[in-house]
Amino acid sequence: MSTMTQAFYKMAQLLAVASALLLTAAAEADVLQDIKPLQDRWAEVNYGISDEQKEHAFSLLLEQANAVVAANPDKAEALIWRGIIKSSYAGAKGGLGAVSLAEGAKTDLEAALQLDSQALQGSAYTSLGVLYYKVPGWPISFGSDKTAKLMLEKALTVNPQGIDPNYFYAEFLTQKRDYKAALSYIEKARQAPPRPERQTADQGRLQELAALEAKVVKKLKR
Repeated sequence: MSTMTQAFYKMAQLLAVASALLLTAAAEADVLQDIKPLQDRWAEVNYGISDEQKEHAFSLLLEQANAVVAANPDKAEALIWRGIIKSSYAGAKGGLGAVSLAEGAKTDLEAALQLDSQALQGSAYTSLGVLYYKVPGWPISFGSDKTAKLMLEKALTVNPQGIDPNYFYAEFLTQKRDYKAALSYIEKARQAPPRPERQTADQGRLQELAALEAKVVKKLKR
């Protein structure tokens, strides 16, 4: 093979790699654009309407999420957000009727981890951890504090400064009555950098954080 032919061959390889990277970036941009309305509406429903209205609102949002997943079946981001919405819908619904929704959320989040465990800064780990400590254990459902701790710690490994993984680990530790440790994660959550275009979600989470801190401080004073 001549030197010129080798040069052309290497150039063709580089162009192929560059094209693949551009296509991947474009696909990621598309799915992020598709999930943005889900993120925005979730924040509105979760923090902006009465508890009585949430069940119906989340059911409608789940229909939107189904459409996003159908358009992006191989994208972890779409599955993560459908899992989050199913989980929130389960919380609003309550009772035994929520179990199938929680199990559906678990399936989506596990599928997202198989596709890309780092997607949305490890949000699948965070959301799975929350599910595992909030749902009942066997024989009703799959709840497990041991697995919850594992998932939440993995989330913190991926995104150690994030508001959500720190908040939910603090909430988990509060549930386990480890109040001093919970307080340290509350402080980390408070110092988390703002998330671009997630102002409503951040404001709502900070309110939850303040309520959790008040609860923990009260427990520590006893």
